[in-house]
Amino acid sequence: MTQYPNLLAPLDLGFTTLKNRVLMGSMHTGLEETGDWNRVAEFYAERARGDVALMVTGGIGPNLEGSVLPGAAMMTTDKDVANHSIVTQRVHDAGGKIAMQILHAGRYAYGPKCVAPSPVKSPISPFPPAELDEDGIEKQISDIVNAAVLAQKAGYDGVEIMGSEGYFINQFIVTHTNKRTDRWGGSYENRIRLPIEVVRRTREAVGSDFIIIYRLSMIDLVPNGSTTEEVIHLAKEVEKAGATIINTGIGWHEARVPTIATSVPRRAFAWVTQKLMGHVQIPVITSNRINTPEVAESVLAEGCADMVSMARPMLADAHFVRKTQDGLADQIAPCIGCNQACLDHTFGGKLTSCLVNPRACHETELEIKPAETAKTVAIVGAGPAGLSTAITCAERGHTVTIFDRDREIGGQLNMAKQIPGKEEFHGFVDWYRTMVATLDITLKLGQEATAADLDGFDEIIIATGVKPRDTGIPGQDGANVVSYIDVLRGKAEVGKRVAVVGAGGIGFDVSEFLVHEGESPTENLPGWLKEWGVADPAQHRGGLAPEGPQPEGPARQVTLLQRKAEKHGKRLGKTTGWIHRAALKMKDVSFVGGVNYERIDADGLHVSFGEARENPTLIEADTIVMCAGQEPLRVLADDLEALGKSVHVIGGADVAAELDAKRAINQGTRLAATL
Repeated sequence: MTQYPNLLAPLDLGFTTLKNRVLMGSMHTGLEETGDWNRVAEFYAERARGDVALMVTGGIGPNLEGSVLPGAAMMTTDKDVANHSIVTQRVHDAGGKIAMQILHAGRYAYGPKCVAPSPVKSPISPFPPAELDEDGIEKQISDIVNAAVLAQKAGYDGVEIMGSEGYFINQFIVTHTNKRTDRWGGSYENRIRLPIEVVRRTREAVGSDFIIIYRLSMIDLVPNGSTTEEVIHLAKEVEKAGATIINTGIGWHEARVPTIATSVPRRAFAWVTQKLMGHVQIPVITSNRINTPEVAESVLAEGCADMVSMARPMLADAHFVRKTQDGLADQIAPCIGCNQACLDHTFGGKLTSCLVNPRACHETELEIKPAETAKTVAIVGAGPAGLSTAITCAERGHTVTIFDRDREIGGQLNMAKQIPGKEEFHGFVDWYRTMVATLDITLKLGQEATAADLDGFDEIIIATGVKPRDTGIPGQDGANVVSYIDVLRGKAEVGKRVAVVGAGGIGFDVSEFLVHEGESPTENLPGWLKEWGVADPAQHRGGLAPEGPQPEGPARQVTLLQRKAEKHGKRLGKTTGWIHRAALKMKDVSFVGGVNYERIDADGLHVSFGEARENPTLIEADTIVMCAGQEPLRVLADDLEALGKSVHVIGGADVAAELDAKRAINQGTRLAATL
């Protein structure tokens, strides 16, 4: 008897059956743009071997003007068909099914030839779109249908027509972007003409035995967005037009409400999808922040959807479904929703990967094979760098021992998990603990490793992490000055007025920690929705509360300071930095930049501004928290090298840049793959 009867149940689509209720949602990885179609094929085939029922590719453009970026992958020629056939054949050989997403970006396209229903410029792209005339609209429809026909020719099991997230089709649906007065604008019936025509003509072109998924925006989260009544009406029309499945889209890319970051509660929008259930006869998929079998099962059991879409969890663990089937759910590497190696890479023009799983999108290049010679490996440091190295070494057949002076594993992750909005890090540490036990890795905790302890090992890896940087501020030894480490580990009392020195990632995290008290909004969906101004789209158009965000008041008065005279959080994640800034501003945190730290005394922190050290100012504070950077902690590595021993130094002990777990895990995994 399975623990997940709904999740693992097959889904009969009439002409084909899906083996379970898991869709791997679309992600733009950048793989197609590399031109290495073997690499693309292996990425998807690995997920097919992991038993996901159906995969959707990243967005493929139907024409030049609709492509998200110059040089982005398109499906327009027989050459494209030949390339994509490599992918579909590999997936089918692995026992999987795959659909190609047809993505027309409209005004979101990063190119001067972008087009849209009306010449309304997007706030997140640099080019104003050209308004389409009647012939131009007909061309876009024909190109989308042509892309579907070519996808079928390439061996895809279906297509997903992207009608949500504020892309081209979505831009026709709402008055926010559609100002037309012809038959493609004005009334709601006219504004939904485009999606209906696209689906109808696609179905006519591909025949009956081909999956058509329509990605429907369930809640726009932008002004003048759709209501639930309108969404249901469109869903019914899309079903009549020939869609096989309706997939949930949540929020436009320009929306000022987070939708998939780690601070968003799990299954935060399943209640929106549930509003459609019973109104259409075709299967409905829900999505967003569903990252464990337990969450997925509960969503299905409660009738929120017929199927769940999980995208990034399939980056973190390609074998998510297979492990679920085999009773090994606790061994699923967790998606923590951090965005650091996936969406941040995508929007930075880099190849997508995963902080938790550096092999994601690097399957052909980062191979984990059994070691030719089994070795004994000592790893000093049980943070993410050391743990990831240990797991990969053990998987390859090496005998691994981990030393750490702390009494628990996790390193800096144990501080990160204390931050409101970063509760996913609890599961990350739990997964490490499970894998260490499963792989029979020896732990020696609560002791400071010495050179003598490491005698006799074939390989020594130093992953001792970082120590706070000494800022040298006069008065920093005062009783009112504490380290971020002591704050996050609950070893320091913090007053009501706080000055935080350093506005990097740690400074933002500490500020977030200090302005909250009680339950984290991430653990309280109604509270989180209220905090970000999300309303029921059945009552308020677009799902935006008319009163706007209503956060709880701050627990403390916090001033966040930095030396640089630039926007706070400029170097935070591309897709999450705005969330952190907005969250702190909602809590009335004061951002002060361009400062010189002059001295600390009982009254607080004295600063001045600019090279001339002008405008001396007292930041009145009961407590000053030091978050001013880190330095590598590599004393042991230096001692061992002085003794002539060969060591590998990884993670923060190598480079202490903003506690970069992404780099540390990648570095450790790649090292372990070579030993």
